[in-house]
Amino acid sequence: MIPTGVRIWLASGHTDMRRGMHGLALQVQEGLGRDPFAGDIYIFRGRGGSLIKALWHDGLGLSLYAKRLDRGRFIWPQTVDGVVPLTPGQMGYLLEGIDWRHPQQTWRPQAAG
Repeated sequence: MIPTGVRIWLASGHTDMRRGMHGLALQVQEGLGRDPFAGDIYIFRGRGGSLIKALWHDGLGLSLYAKRLDRGRFIWPQTVDGVVPLTPGQMGYLLEGIDWRHPQQTWRPQAAG
């Protein structure tokens, strides 16, 4: 569970997934011009699109999470540089392999009548 107030950022473009915690923290600091220890979550995607890594400092220490899809690819923004903000809900869709930009409901409630 992500605490209230934590900002979530997608690092646009693709990232060398051989990078570990320190390499990604350096990318946040130098490449994105942000503080990797400020409590925000940064999510990176590799060139192939089936692997993402998330970097987060929770106030106690730096954590690195990874997820690989068995099938399909993670949906990523088209921009090349910078970051794209996500809501916790959008991040949940992303982690499930769902298009977080346009999630579709499977049904719509009918008006009582």
